[in-house]
Amino acid sequence: MKVILTEKITKLGNIGDTVEVKTGYARNYLLPNGKAMRFTRENVALFEAKKAELTARQEAAKKNAESNVDAVKNAKLHMIRQAGDTGQLYGSVSTRDIARMLKEVANVNVESAQVMLGAPIKSVGAFDTKVALHPDVIVPVKVFVAQSQDEIDALVAGKVLTFGTKKTEEVEEAKAEEVATEEKAEVVEEPAADAE
Repeated sequence: MKVILTEKITKLGNIGDTVEVKTGYARNYLLPNGKAMRFTRENVALFEAKKAELTARQEAAKKNAESNVDAVKNAKLHMIRQAGDTGQLYGSVSTRDIARMLKEVANVNVESAQVMLGAPIKSVGAFDTKVALHPDVIVPVKVFVAQSQDEIDALVAGKVLTFGTKKTEEVEEAKAEEVATEEKAEVVEEPAADAE
């Protein structure tokens, strides 16, 4: 389906571009949300008449997004979640969770589609992601996920948390060292017994 874009859409085009998109994408997203108009002679004329207004609205949205950049950059996105012994979360942290956290912490309204996370976060740690406040204004943010506030403080300080197998390996190494020390002590006692 051929449409005329009424706002800039990342990876698709700028205001006024005529693009070919899949019918479902146009019918279900672009047209109902006012992001595009069907390509007809009447709509081309209507777009030309409204072009100045649409461009002004786009610039206002960009300025509004730029005014929120500092609030989003400085937001402390600390999420406390339950996790297993290996650091795997019971559930995950999704774009919706990050958008909700930005609303609570930074008082910035962000849709979950604006959070460029990729895949949901499924383990404890520090994660880099981006938030597209506007197609031209993309802000990098850091998300910290841990089981307690102490762990989050350690992550913020740059420490690496160890879980499961690493802890087990450390315990096994400590036990192996104890066994080795006991064996050495036994070996020392034996020659003394032979001397008698």
